[in-house]
Amino acid sequence: MNKKLIREWKKVFKSDLSYIVYELKDLAKVPAMIILEGDLGAGKTTFTQSFIGEGETLSPTYSILSECKNFLHADLYRIEKNEDILQLELPSYLEEKQYFFVEWGMKFARRLTRELPENYSTYLLEITVNEGSAESEDHYSRNFSLYSLSED
Repeated sequence: MNKKLIREWKKVFKSDLSYIVYELKDLAKVPAMIILEGDLGAGKTTFTQSFIGEGETLSPTYSILSECKNFLHADLYRIEKNEDILQLELPSYLEEKQYFFVEWGMKFARRLTRELPENYSTYLLEITVNEGSAESEDHYSRNFSLYSLSED
């Protein structure tokens, strides 16, 4: 997959997520699949919860897929093969969704794009933690990089 940088946000704290959500909603052409990549604990689920609305979604780690309003949230951490993506039957979940958030989805990006309805845009949001002398992980800032993805 080819990626093209759209926007970067540096030194973002949890309290700043609403600003990134606002800008991302303006930048992403809906309906959109947004693949979230980052280390364990980087804030992928926290970002998704912020985007959807605090408390509106749980981490789908154990169920793999979680639906809320016009959002679908997937956590592919436990998925091992491309064939497993087919068994999720994504097209039936995505019919009226505006956003599809996928944690741990880059290794399946090509397969996922084939499962999307034709009108979907595809993005990658990379999240990295800026480790420093913070008191706890919640106080670390993060960097966010938004890319458009294409198979060209």
